[in-house]
Amino acid sequence: MSASIEDKVEQLKQKLLSRGERVGFAESCTGGLLSAECAKLSGISSIYQGSIVSYANAVKVGILGVPENAIAAYGAVSEPVARYMARGAKKQLKSDWSVSITGVAGPTGGTPAKPVGTVCFGICGPGIEYTLIKKFEGAERQEVQKSSANFALDLLLTELK
Repeated sequence: MSASIEDKVEQLKQKLLSRGERVGFAESCTGGLLSAECAKLSGISSIYQGSIVSYANAVKVGILGVPENAIAAYGAVSEPVARYMARGAKKQLKSDWSVSITGVAGPTGGTPAKPVGTVCFGICGPGIEYTLIKKFEGAERQEVQKSSANFALDLLLTELK
């Protein structure tokens, strides 16, 4: 049985505390869900800087520094945009680590190339930066959002070993 999201947030807190590091997020399709899950944990402020909920492209561009031409060329749901979002969150929130989430939660908005459930993640940390795409097929909107927040925590925990 996998750990609950609450258990993962506690693990994240302990790992970052032991390293003296802090984390922040850039969330689009999750609308702040990852942030809300973190905020449930008492004492999280010792490692958690905050989240930029960048649902609108204008926020991705204006606050996170995503180039407009990247959105035009690849779309808001893309690995290049996820990378820029993660970089922007790390910079704006002055954190050691950041994770970004941008995707198609549904039930509308999907395309053949990016069907509902397609989510792109970006991660930035000391000496590491990468993106990946995960498909949460057959999931309802809230399931895609919750699965995305959960997966983002898994990414961080993997990197923090």
